[in-house]
Amino acid sequence: MIPKLESRAGTTSVPVSLGNGRGQQWAGWLQRSVLPPISFLMIISIGWEVMARSLHSMLIPGLSEIALEVRRVAVTEGAFVQIGLTLERIVIGCSLAFVVSLVVGIAAGRSRLLEAFLRPGIILGLTIPGLVWALLCVIWFGVSWRSPVVALGLGVAPALTVNVIQGVRAVDYSLIEMAHIFHIRPLDRLFHLWLPAMAPFLLSGFRMGFSLAWKVIVLVEIFGMSSGVGYQLNQEFSEQNVAGVLAWTIVFGAVMGVIEYGLLQILERRITRWRRVATV
Repeated sequence: MIPKLESRAGTTSVPVSLGNGRGQQWAGWLQRSVLPPISFLMIISIGWEVMARSLHSMLIPGLSEIALEVRRVAVTEGAFVQIGLTLERIVIGCSLAFVVSLVVGIAAGRSRLLEAFLRPGIILGLTIPGLVWALLCVIWFGVSWRSPVVALGLGVAPALTVNVIQGVRAVDYSLIEMAHIFHIRPLDRLFHLWLPAMAPFLLSGFRMGFSLAWKVIVLVEIFGMSSGVGYQLNQEFSEQNVAGVLAWTIVFGAVMGVIEYGLLQILERRITRWRRVATV
């Protein structure tokens, strides 16, 4: 049924499309969030196939060979168990790093003296390669769950701490004064003032830490674990199966992509929704 719009001169039937708004939202979402990454992946795939056909090298397999290996990995019994073990280690290590970075970052962000005291350690942590943490933790803890968790914590915490400090410095000082004047409890300040204001920095740091964790965990699993994606990559490497290495990388990369687009971005939109509403 088409609604009628009335004017002073009389009644005029004007067709109003009730679905245009929703259709425009879907079109905008497809244009902003779906088409760019698909276009990027297509360009990379075409470029790889052109390189593989032009070089004719066993070290650079074509897309068809890689696709067969991806299928083999995807249907292999226990493949996703290995991926689940790696993800479990990443989640535990990143959670530990997040808690430590949150406490240290808030304290350092509010105290210039403490930040100056911690700055050399943060810089040192940012510059040490993940390979060093992987080797040290394997030497210290051997083949146990502590090796990947501690290595991830040491590798991810410095970057997260930097983001937390920046988030603390970005909080409006007038809000801090208001909370002090009204004697708001410290726990309420944390959950209703600090965390909402710091949310973009925390999400950015967590996203960066999640990507760093993937690099560190693979190294730990290669050198000191008997399970996980890194261990499977090492097995494919020992057999000189380049397509197998790429297949495991693609499968785990797809899982990480689902987490990024299906969880982190949705979480970011929900957490930062109040900022968009406030600017309307």
